[in-house]
Amino acid sequence: MNEIKSMTTMERRKIKFLQLIFVDINGVPKGMEVPIERYEEAISDGISFDGSSIPGFQGIEDSDLIFKADPSTYAEIPWEGVARVYGFIYKDDKPYHADPRGILKSVSDELAKEGLKIYIGPEPEFYLFRKNGTWELQLPDVGGYFDIINLDKAKDVKREIALYMPYFGLTPEVLHHEVGAGQHEIDFKFSDALGTADNIISFKYVVKAVAESHGLYATFMPKLIYGMPGNGMHLHISLWKDEENLFVGEEGLSETALYFIGGILKHAKALAALTNPTVNSYKRLVPGYEAPVYVSWGYRNRSALIRVPAYKGKGARIEYRCPDPSANPYLAFAAIIEAGLDGIKHKIEPFAYVEENVYEMDREKRIETGIETLPSSLKEALDELKKDKIVRKALGKAYRNFKEYKEREWEEYIEYLKKRNIPLETKEVTEWELEKYFYV
Repeated sequence: MNEIKSMTTMERRKIKFLQLIFVDINGVPKGMEVPIERYEEAISDGISFDGSSIPGFQGIEDSDLIFKADPSTYAEIPWEGVARVYGFIYKDDKPYHADPRGILKSVSDELAKEGLKIYIGPEPEFYLFRKNGTWELQLPDVGGYFDIINLDKAKDVKREIALYMPYFGLTPEVLHHEVGAGQHEIDFKFSDALGTADNIISFKYVVKAVAESHGLYATFMPKLIYGMPGNGMHLHISLWKDEENLFVGEEGLSETALYFIGGILKHAKALAALTNPTVNSYKRLVPGYEAPVYVSWGYRNRSALIRVPAYKGKGARIEYRCPDPSANPYLAFAAIIEAGLDGIKHKIEPFAYVEENVYEMDREKRIETGIETLPSSLKEALDELKKDKIVRKALGKAYRNFKEYKEREWEEYIEYLKKRNIPLETKEVTEWELEKYFYV
C-alpha cells in the first residue's frame, strides 16, 4: 500500500529519477540514479552495481553488489525534482558485511528480539564559510554562542535549512549560533538508532545544499582552524522497552542506565576510533575547549565525557560528548550500543565520577579520581580498537575493512608530515586535512 501511494505521489509531481543512496566506510553518501519506473524493482530485486572502488568496499571480489531500496526512507528533493531513497547492500543474496547501514540494522534487530530500542538525539555542529583561493576561508559572521540578529549573519540560511528539513523526515527543534564565529547548530527530534543515523546523513545533505545556494560552503569537519572551537556531535541516548524508558530510576538514573554508562566508559578509548575516526578529529580533542578528552562522567558536568542532563518524567538520558560529525553514524551507533549493552550484561559500575571542571584538575587529582585520557591520535585509537573485542564485535567482518582503510589514512598523513618537516605532535590543521575532510 505504501509503495502504491508513493508511486501515485511521484506521478503527480512528475518525479522522473530516483537516487539510490548508501554510505561508504567514512559515512559519505554514494549512489546512483535510475528512472523512477525502476522503483519497485529497486525494492524487490535490487539494482546491481560495482562496489570495488567504493572506500571501504575494497577488492575486486566486491565488484558485484546489489542495492535494495528501503521504501520507508523515500523522500522527494524539492529543489531538484528527483526523489531519493536509502537502502541495504547485498552480495550473493546475503547482507554485505561492509554495509554500514546493514551493520546498524543487525545490531538494532538483536535489540528488538528482547523488545528493546535505543533512541538517539544528535547535535551536529557545522561552520559556514566563503572559500577564496585554494584554502582561504572567510567567515561570514563574527557571532558567538547564542548571538542573534545583527551578529548572526546566517540566520536566514538556518531558517531555510529548517524549512527544508521536514521534506526529509527531520523535525527541527532549535536553531542557534554556536561558540565559533561562523559556527552553527540546528537540533532535530530524536529517533531510533537507525532512523537517527539516516537523519544525520540527510541533515548534512540539506545543510550543504542550502549553503551552496547562498554562495557558502558548509563543513562538518571536526577542526577547521587552530585556536577556534571544533565541530562536535553530542549524542543524547536512552534505552526503552515498549513504552518504558529503562534509564528512569526512582531517584535519578536507574541501575540499567548506570551500567550502560559504565560500559561506554570502559570501552571509550576503542570507541574513539569510530566516534572520532579521522586524523583531524584529534585536533579537536584537546584540553581547553568544550570537547572532552578525559574519561569521566557526572550530572550536568560539561567537562565530562558523559553528562547526565536534567530531565522530567520519562526524559532520562545520557549525553555522550566526544563524538564529532565526521563519524560514520551507522558504525559509531552500532559500537556505542554494543559497549553500553556490555556494561548492562556485566554490571559494570561507572567510574571516574566528577562534578568539578576536569580541565582544572592537576594530573595527580585525575589519577586519584581514576580519570583516564582518550587517545590523542587516530593511531592510538586504532591501537585501542585492536584490543577491544566488544567494539570489534559491533563491526563484525567489516572490522578488517575499517582497520585497513584507516591505517592507510594514518600512513598518508605521516608521509605528508615527513615531506614537509612538520612535527608529528602538531595540533595545527594542515592543508592535507582540509583537502581530505572539508567535505565530510
